Amino acid sequence: MAHISPSLLQIGSTVGALVMALTVIFVRLKASNRPVTIKKIIIPPLGMSTGFLMFVVPAVRVPLLWALIAFLVGWFIFSYPLIRSTQFEVSERQVFARRSKSFVIILFALLIVRTVLHQVIDEYVSISQSGALFFLLAFGMIVRWRIFMLKQYRAIEASGQLDMNPIPPESPDQP
Repeated sequence: MAHISPSLLQIGSTVGALVMALTVIFVRLKASNRPVTIKKIIIPPLGMSTGFLMFVVPAVRVPLLWALIAFLVGWFIFSYPLIRSTQFEVSERQVFARRSKSFVIILFALLIVRTVLHQVIDEYVSISQSGALFFLLAFGMIVRWRIFMLKQYRAIEASGQLDMNPIPPESPDQP
């Protein structure tokens, strides 16, 4: 079996994170041209949840406290900028994500913070455990952000702005 040096793995994971960040930016900018639906809000965290299968491999497992801390850091800290930069608007009875000028900056800032944290954490845990911790951090961030989006979408629905059959105004001819 071939052995890959840890420094090459670190470079590979950093380049991979950069590619993923650029992909997310590209997809999010294109998505702002399409209406938001409940399905489009829920599917990303559901798809991401398949990543928990990595914990089947013993080398990836981390102590439960570390896992909880990583998840909570994503939930409370890393999700906050995404929540603050996400706004919906209604146009033609459809919900659209308003394009935020700060969204791209926020994603790059999160990438930089993630890369710096990765360097620190890699001193104490294996590369696979580090990947697991950052997965949990990202999962916490995405889940909270998507819950916020879902609540915001439901509030718009409840306000009646999406009703397809509005009550027509009463005509003066009716008694």
